[in-house]
Amino acid sequence: MSPETSSAGKVLDRADAAAWRRRQTGVVVFTNGVFDLLHPGHIDVLEGARAEGAHLVVGINSDASVRRLGKGPERPIRTERERARVIAALAAVDAVVIFDEDTPAALVEALQPDVIVKGGDYAPDSVVGADVVRARGGRVVIIPLTAGQSTTSIVERLRAVQS
Repeated sequence: MSPETSSAGKVLDRADAAAWRRRQTGVVVFTNGVFDLLHPGHIDVLEGARAEGAHLVVGINSDASVRRLGKGPERPIRTERERARVIAALAAVDAVVIFDEDTPAALVEALQPDVIVKGGDYAPDSVVGADVVRARGGRVVIIPLTAGQSTTSIVERLRAVQS
């Protein structure tokens, strides 16, 4: 497998991701998240996002960003590099970028995607970067949540098993 198609080769820094984006023809889709413990809800969003275009780039919150989000003292469970590598290994994903800010606004600005996708816990007007995408004539897509699937619920179930 070449570095361009290996999972490790799909994890890019912001500058390389912006250069990658400029080389793409067809619709580029962006989504983002923590992706701490990959579950079917994540897969539904990622596959739904990919269905919206020819290329999918995923922003991953850095470890420091996750801690600032207040997800809990044990989060993130997996390091940013581990999370990025797992997401990059998925067939639906073309590129992954770790971002350190509290929101992906600067990353969306750098990547200029044609479509931005989030899970059903967001309203279209609350999606960070929606304004950038819409200003270019792009779309905001919300993928319905998968019932019973969340990293928080997985962590809670694990805690209950340990008790």
